[in-house]
Amino acid sequence: MRKRTDAVALEHERCVALGSSSPGSTAAVLDADCRLKRNLRLAGKGPAETRCTADEGMKRALGRRKGMWFRLRKILFCVLGLYVALPFLIKLCPGIQAKLIFLNFALQVSGYTSLDTDRNLEVAGQKGISAQKRNSRRRNRNMRVPYFIDLKKPQDQGLNHTWNYYLQPEEDVTIGVWHTVPAVWWKTAQGKDQMWYEDALASSYPIILYLHGNAGTRGGDHRVELYKVLSSLGFHVVTFDYRGWGDSVGIPSERGMTYDALHVFDWIKARSGDNPVYIWGHSLGTGVATNLVRRLCERETPPDALILESPFTNIREEAKSHPFSVIYRYFPGFDWFFLDPITSSGIKFANDENVKHISCSLLILHAEDDPVVPFELGRKLYNIAAPSRSFRDFKVQFIPFHSDLGYRHKYIYKSPELPRILREFLGKSEPELQH
Repeated sequence: MRKRTDAVALEHERCVALGSSSPGSTAAVLDADCRLKRNLRLAGKGPAETRCTADEGMKRALGRRKGMWFRLRKILFCVLGLYVALPFLIKLCPGIQAKLIFLNFALQVSGYTSLDTDRNLEVAGQKGISAQKRNSRRRNRNMRVPYFIDLKKPQDQGLNHTWNYYLQPEEDVTIGVWHTVPAVWWKTAQGKDQMWYEDALASSYPIILYLHGNAGTRGGDHRVELYKVLSSLGFHVVTFDYRGWGDSVGIPSERGMTYDALHVFDWIKARSGDNPVYIWGHSLGTGVATNLVRRLCERETPPDALILESPFTNIREEAKSHPFSVIYRYFPGFDWFFLDPITSSGIKFANDENVKHISCSLLILHAEDDPVVPFELGRKLYNIAAPSRSFRDFKVQFIPFHSDLGYRHKYIYKSPELPRILREFLGKSEPELQH
């Protein structure tokens, strides 16, 4: 320590000497002063103080690491808590599971809209109910997400030969319906009214009643594209939103969805005469379709054919196979937590049981790369239906689409083979379908 002090003193004397030899050199003096201060600072720190500074730096670094680990651990505990709590929440509130199956989420919009008023007037006119009285029952309107479109205007989706209806299957239940005529009538349909569209069902063109899957509305992109394909093949296409979907009013349930489909089918048959009526269900809509056709067969008014696109066996097996269930599939008590609440909510969609009671031709379409409804479930449903005695006098066919085609869950309509498949299955010649 003494040696350092002596060195500093010698340095100071040298700086003074330099300053005296060059009186005008202020810069040299300042430079010497700066060096002196630096040396004094260095001289003031001994080995112990240097170690202390290093220790403090290490403590700060360790503190930062501990803080980061604490935050990370806190996040992990929150995620784990949510993971464990969710099954109990679903078990205590089965309605959550029903919402996850239907996916008919809505945003509530206060007040009236022109769509509500026109719909109420139309339904009131059909039922002889005062429009004012019916309007008073509805103070709010559900705007369905993610499709923020005006379902009253199918032409906005490129369907310029489509009419929008509103039917009432039950009291306080109203469903929105689209009717697309065959594409060969595109020009003729321009400017026509509802009566013309209803009368058109009695023409010689076959009719397809399309039952869509969960989520979205009858105006979903892939659904609209399928309507266009079927219309170009010479079919009338009638589709609708179940109660609680789109601009349809009511609370969704399996029974309610099936009754809506039955009401629309009877509405079609009352206007179509002897024209063939086929039922096409997709995804969750296959459950509605088999429910409907089983009921029609039991009352001895079966449709001319049933087409199931991307079907499952029953809702329990579908829920267990769904991608969303992967993180819980091996959770202890999975069936009790997740599947039993579905059954307790009255949701079954038992396609595997229904096909044993259906007596009409059945066509199953399924893509091998379907990520939502596994291809194996469609194949399993076919294996159940094919040997059933109820189909002994009817055609049962399963058409797979290779994974390389990339049709996945909802793009089978893109297949260039679809017209041929329908033509051969339905027993119609190509001219009959197109003209």
